[in-house]
Amino acid sequence: MIGRISGRLDLRGPDHVLIDVRGVGYIVHVSERTLAGLPGLGEAVSLYTELLVREDLLQLFGFPTLLEKEWHRLLMTVQGVGAKASMAILGTLGAEGVGRAITLGDARAVQAAPGVGPKLAQRVILELKAKAPGVMAHGVGLSAKAGAEGVVVEEATPDPNRLAPKRPAQDDEGSQRRAAASADALSALVNLGYGQGDAAQAVATVAGDLAEADAAALIRAALKVLAPK
Repeated sequence: MIGRISGRLDLRGPDHVLIDVRGVGYIVHVSERTLAGLPGLGEAVSLYTELLVREDLLQLFGFPTLLEKEWHRLLMTVQGVGAKASMAILGTLGAEGVGRAITLGDARAVQAAPGVGPKLAQRVILELKAKAPGVMAHGVGLSAKAGAEGVVVEEATPDPNRLAPKRPAQDDEGSQRRAAASADALSALVNLGYGQGDAAQAVATVAGDLAEADAAALIRAALKVLAPK
């Protein structure tokens, strides 16, 4: 099983990239969101991967974080969700957005992905809602990037017309910080005696409005949501 690929980005397609690893090129399918965040051609890149095995087909799918890979794995367990639909959902919402939508039961958000109808979106919510708190609890451990530091890249002449700007490092740090804060808040609420499902829903609710909040702020806001009306 190929769990991660690190090498030189040689080609960008509409839904895939070609990564050169010591002279061997691997075609890796990625979501639109992941594709937009990759470095330019000729630069070092690293992705966590999932191998799809069929009788007549082997396909690699790439993810910038283990969190996105885990959501892909879970989405693929839902009846009617194939790799294409899973990547469309992740490309539309991102890993954090998928977790929030499922936790809050927001089928409309899932339905915003291309090719996902209302029935399938509702099925995703129903089948994965119980698993969302567990994914959230892992927090920063799953949100760390598949870093390309230390990857040796042989010199190549990139096409300047096909270079893509890097996503700012602050975005990656912000994602990890938000995941860690949500995980800490969830853990604290569970320790206070709230059920994991209720706690996760409360954290997901307030996290959408408090993107830069730390764990303490999320806990205070979530407690207001959980307070008896």
